[in-house]
Amino acid sequence: MNTENAMTNAKQFASDVIIGLEIHVQLNTKTKLFCGCSTQGSEEPNTRTCDVCLGFPGSKPVLNKAALDAGLRLALALGCTISPKLIFSRKSYFYPDLAKNYQISQHELPLGAGGKLALNDGTLVHITRAHLEEDPASLIHQGSAGQGYVLIDYNRSGNPLCEIVTAPDMRGAEQAREFLNRLVSVLEYLEIFDLGSCIIKADANVSIAESGYIRAEIKNITGFKEIERALTFEVERQKLAVQRGERLVQETRGWDPAAGVTSALRLKETEADYGYILDPDLVSVDITNNMVKDAQANLPELPAAKTKRFVEQYQVKFEDAMILAAERSLAHLFETVAKKFDSSFAVRWLRHELSAVLNAKQTTWSAAGLDERLLLELFELVQSRTVTDLTARDLLQKLFERPFSPKEYVAKHKLASISDRGELEKIAKKIVDENPQAAEDVKSGESKALNFLIGKVMHQTKGKADAGVARQLIMKILER
Repeated sequence: MNTENAMTNAKQFASDVIIGLEIHVQLNTKTKLFCGCSTQGSEEPNTRTCDVCLGFPGSKPVLNKAALDAGLRLALALGCTISPKLIFSRKSYFYPDLAKNYQISQHELPLGAGGKLALNDGTLVHITRAHLEEDPASLIHQGSAGQGYVLIDYNRSGNPLCEIVTAPDMRGAEQAREFLNRLVSVLEYLEIFDLGSCIIKADANVSIAESGYIRAEIKNITGFKEIERALTFEVERQKLAVQRGERLVQETRGWDPAAGVTSALRLKETEADYGYILDPDLVSVDITNNMVKDAQANLPELPAAKTKRFVEQYQVKFEDAMILAAERSLAHLFETVAKKFDSSFAVRWLRHELSAVLNAKQTTWSAAGLDERLLLELFELVQSRTVTDLTARDLLQKLFERPFSPKEYVAKHKLASISDRGELEKIAKKIVDENPQAAEDVKSGESKALNFLIGKVMHQTKGKADAGVARQLIMKILER
């Protein structure tokens, strides 16, 4: 599906906003795209460099096979048709952040084209192309505006990127952010991207119906939240401009995260503004059917397929399955817990309780680094009713502060649930006697009063009473 067709289709859907993304993903390889310099290591400026990534005359680039393999797997995972040949071009333009003043990229024949990625609401975001290219250097701006200067760090120059270009299929900032989350999920499953060390940036093309879909491109937005903020601002900016009678022009804009605004950089370039020539130092590479078949055979079960299987195999709701399958390590943990206990238990404790803790700490299961065995030990205590849910939630929070054996901790601090119904009934009767008005309200059918009494029992027992048993005993006492 080409860009013109996608634009036509977007208008037919009568959307007032259309967004397309160009995402640059740094591939998690040990060395750069065309030389043996390390992609990680010393952060001392300009130390991970050589003649090739500094563009010295006579230096010869050599393609990194690991980068090709990673790009090929990503293109296949996105459903792209793979090109029979890999061809690189020199993209000549004024590049202050590339020493040789051109970027080695793919232009005439991308590695992959014609893919798609589905969003939760069924929207298909079509992938126009996925191609390999080198990353420019880092520009470090020093001093105040108008009086500053710029330093260049070439450590990043030459890092392998895969650029994914979408059709303008997204209808707002939230859809754009969802697409990026789904893309990162695929990257994580493929193990070709490290969210902690690799860089992901996006250029966003935004247009609105009121202007006749005259688009602005926002360059180099880093971070998912910033992308959503930038898109939200730009849509409102364009709408307000049209309301004021201003004529929008096709242009390139920058995003200032501190000020929360976009600003004009230049009129939008077209492909004619770039000079593309085939790179004479890089021979074309045949991508054979066997290479494609081998890469396809080594693809893991991806998030969309895993979500579908979770629904069918474990009878999990689609929304729960989608969240559990989004992170590869969490999906593995879910299957482990579901097989050891049952799927409903796994959903309750992973999808809801564990996810709540991870969200509060703004981390993921894999990044948290908690030993899976400690979590399973805690779940065994819950399943056997050795501890109450309330105690288990508290222990789950504590496990993320420091690792310990839940079984030993429960024994040491005497946190085991009260199993003696006679003892618990005495406590419940005492609470009822001390709160006669609440007891009368319960008899009148007020659920808040019942929850109040149950809360009192839980407080009295320091959370060691089973709330369900406490409810039964209170009702039994009130019926006498």
